[in-house]
Amino acid sequence: MTKRTFVGGAITALAVALTVGTLVDASNMGFKLNYTLNATQAGVSKVGNNYVALPDNRQTGLNTSKTLMDDIGFANVASIAKYLKVSDTFQTYTGRKASPGADFGLASGEAYIIKMNTTVNAIVVGSDDPSTAYALNATQAGVSKAGNNYFAYNYHQTAGDSKQLMDDIGFANVASIAKYLKVSDTFQTYTGRKASPGANFTTTPGEGYIIKMNTTVNYTPSHY
Repeated sequence: MTKRTFVGGAITALAVALTVGTLVDASNMGFKLNYTLNATQAGVSKVGNNYVALPDNRQTGLNTSKTLMDDIGFANVASIAKYLKVSDTFQTYTGRKASPGADFGLASGEAYIIKMNTTVNAIVVGSDDPSTAYALNATQAGVSKAGNNYFAYNYHQTAGDSKQLMDDIGFANVASIAKYLKVSDTFQTYTGRKASPGANFTTTPGEGYIIKMNTTVNYTPSHY
């Protein structure tokens, strides 16, 4: 399978190749993206992981890890993982009897890790909900063990890089923002602090980022 089309709801995804097909300017209206979910390939993806951000308003029936896997193409996907803040671990769904993992619900503002067996090009259309507030949690017993948040970057956000995103959330509230690097299976981390420098990086519509919080914030992204 080389192409899937997700229609109806908003969806964004981590892309090696990401281009705008069509869009309208209002943040609650539709856009179209062309992106690639990469399987393991030398010089492209070391382990086949893709950090994927789902829409605020998904298409009808796209509500669980199982339906997402089926929509991409079951044979193409090895697993879909969700970060669990309370334990700083992952819940992983494979859909295979040999390695069972519970199906889980999809939620606005969460980024997921999709591990691919086969590289798939996808056409994605959707929209963002500019009124949605996302809970970015700092470390708190029973809520977040490490203060990490796997955040789904919206298409219509105005924060064009990690510094602007940190400032939009509130500089003092954020410890760091990290971007996954497929080619090396590592992270590029920006802190904005002189004591622990890390290069500022461009934020791409559709990428999922790991935001580590100093203070819990209900964050409504700035949109155009």
